[in-house]
Amino acid sequence: MRLSIALQLLLLFLFNCLNAQQADNWRGPERMGIYHENGLLQQWPSEGPDMVWAYEQLGEGFTSPVFTNGRIYITGMEERTGYLYVLSTDGTLEQKFEYGEEYYQSYPGSRSTPAIAGNHAYIVSGHGLLVCMDHTNGNIIWQIELFNDFDGSNIRWGFTENLLISGDTLFCTPGGSKNNIVAINRFTGDVIWSSQGSGNLSAYCSPLLINHNGKKILVTMMQNHITGLDAENGNVLWLHPYANFRNIHPNTPIYHDGYIYAFSGYGKGGVKLRLNPEGDQVSEVWFNENLDPQLGGAVLVDGFIYGSGDRNRFWFCVDWETGETMFRSRDIDKGNVIWADGRLYCYTERGELALLEPGREGFIIRGQTEVTLGSAQHWAHLVINDGILYVRRGNALMAYDIRQ
Repeated sequence: MRLSIALQLLLLFLFNCLNAQQADNWRGPERMGIYHENGLLQQWPSEGPDMVWAYEQLGEGFTSPVFTNGRIYITGMEERTGYLYVLSTDGTLEQKFEYGEEYYQSYPGSRSTPAIAGNHAYIVSGHGLLVCMDHTNGNIIWQIELFNDFDGSNIRWGFTENLLISGDTLFCTPGGSKNNIVAINRFTGDVIWSSQGSGNLSAYCSPLLINHNGKKILVTMMQNHITGLDAENGNVLWLHPYANFRNIHPNTPIYHDGYIYAFSGYGKGGVKLRLNPEGDQVSEVWFNENLDPQLGGAVLVDGFIYGSGDRNRFWFCVDWETGETMFRSRDIDKGNVIWADGRLYCYTERGELALLEPGREGFIIRGQTEVTLGSAQHWAHLVINDGILYVRRGNALMAYDIRQ
């Protein structure tokens, strides 16, 4: 049966509206390091996967790429200026747009992986400049100085947050005593709500938005607390005390089936919290101090948490139900981790790129190579898109074909 022209136009309009709400995410579609790709190599060749291209003019930075409309978007710093780079999927630079001064003090470079929604790119600099840019032409649509327009203040190594977008709303954490966490209309830059939260400073954490029994809750880690807010109005639902001696918590929490796992480095470890059915209270289930990732994240797969420690320089497997450490390994150095198609993808601070299979009693290395291109630290998180593994190190973005 043929659809009427009016109905066809309506469906097209709805399709475009839905697409306009989609935003590329930090650490995969759920922001938890899981990439839903199939048909990937289960074991790498002895020399590692094939590097199909490398772009080595990104400037300084620690951010990861995002993808939309057949383009790659990533940030970097040249001199003291931050840029949004737009690359084709073959690694060719198509456009480069300035967004403002970037963080040039200790560990200089861009810190915010761009969030893309429709034709808009959202970036926050290490100095707290929040920018909405038309990524097709570089025009700045609106901008906010988080530390002037709100009452936030910068933190030791520069403001760092991978922005979170849901529908028309952008969430971010200036860290002020009044404007602790804010929700902003992503089209206009107008404040939807502002929450006092815990009143703590921002702590390098990129927030997580969860749907708990139909209630949208924004979860993040501030200086001294894990914080849960009603995402609709900014009301504080709960605060859970949590601090390490540096007050640095760069890892996005993990949510699963009514529970939250929040974790950080410097010997602190991670805590599993139970949400009550209404989502307005949490209680501690267990605490594990062994797995203490500094900034490499962790993944939850089939009832186990995988990640590497900071002070505890091992890779760990922790039981999600009990918090028990099942096994640990020093086969590779500490680093960041993601998961796809039955394998852990690990990128260590020594430049090791490894493919691991979790076993019952340990990790099985299914491939390993060295990242020799690029500059500065091996800190940027890995990304997989359409069978290609992307590795960023300073001024270089490398693309490895990991398809079978």
